[in-house]
Amino acid sequence: MDLVTLQDVPLGRLLVVAGHLVGQRWNRYLAEEHGLTQAGMVTLMTLARDGELPHREVAERGFVRPATLTGIVDTLARDGLVERQRDDSDRRSVRLAITPAGRERLAALTSLIHSGRPLTSVDADPAKAQVIREFLLEVIGSGDDPRMTGRDTDPGDDATC
Repeated sequence: MDLVTLQDVPLGRLLVVAGHLVGQRWNRYLAEEHGLTQAGMVTLMTLARDGELPHREVAERGFVRPATLTGIVDTLARDGLVERQRDDSDRRSVRLAITPAGRERLAALTSLIHSGRPLTSVDADPAKAQVIREFLLEVIGSGDDPRMTGRDTDPGDDATC
């Protein structure tokens, strides 16, 4: 990708491209170094934080459909990172639990996340990192603001003044 051609691209589009590229790099790192997908990582984190949970609840907390979680859990179970258990009170329900191997895998990843090690040249510079952090938090927080999406607002609305 030739960065020179991106100089005139609107900031919003640059944000989309940057998010896409960072996501790809992160997913590649997770797969190559930890044998996980993003969804697998979220599943392990959910189970480590909240303990044994019904399949449906893990899906909700991970923002995936229960059917999608089935494939994720198949892979994690195959790798010995989670286990399925029938719910004693409802034999139709499956509960998921993280295994000791799953906790170990997650601990290695969590230590990296919390290490403070810079992932880019921007986070290596605390002043730049703070500006970018504030920008990203504002972008995330303004997602429903009609002024940010180009949707028309009511002319009498104070938000347009």
